[in-house]
Amino acid sequence: MPSPESITPERRARLEMALRHRQPSLTVVFENVHDPHNVSAAIRTCDAVGVAEVHGIYYGRTTFPELGGKSSASARKWVDVHLHQTVDECFGNLRSRGFRIYTTHMSSDAVSLHELDLTEPVALVFGNEHDGVSEEARTAADGNFLIPQVGMIQSLNISVACAVSLFEAMRQRTVAGMYRTSQYPSDELAQRLDDWCSR
Repeated sequence: MPSPESITPERRARLEMALRHRQPSLTVVFENVHDPHNVSAAIRTCDAVGVAEVHGIYYGRTTFPELGGKSSASARKWVDVHLHQTVDECFGNLRSRGFRIYTTHMSSDAVSLHELDLTEPVALVFGNEHDGVSEEARTAADGNFLIPQVGMIQSLNISVACAVSLFEAMRQRTVAGMYRTSQYPSDELAQRLDDWCSR
């Protein structure tokens, strides 16, 4: 494990630039997602758009999937994962920090992804590969959205759905100028930079 003192100036500058683009007010929740390839690919997208942390809900029945290094491209190293046993625990944690929570599910009350304000503190919830988001999560969420599609099959692989949603968030946040300055206070940015230099 490297020490902050052993990092080259170029490496430190690259890490600092990535941290300055991190979006702590944007996160993803995986509810009982089992396929490690899906989770790895989704976390890789999270890193790409500046998501700082993700959340997993596992009800105590399963553990967070073991992630493959190839599909995640080591993104797991830079995206923090927080695990929760219940929907209430996870959503309570997010709401205590001001997040609005949106599930993705095809239903009559669903709005288009493009109608959401993704510049506010927001958590996007993706359910597992077979059952989708649970009714408990949909009921507890602030809203439900879907990704507009015109094909015969009205669903996307979870990692693809996550990528489409996050890049829409990145588009909105780029327009709003949210990547121009760090969302971390200077002291927290310095602390996180030291932590990253040690990873």
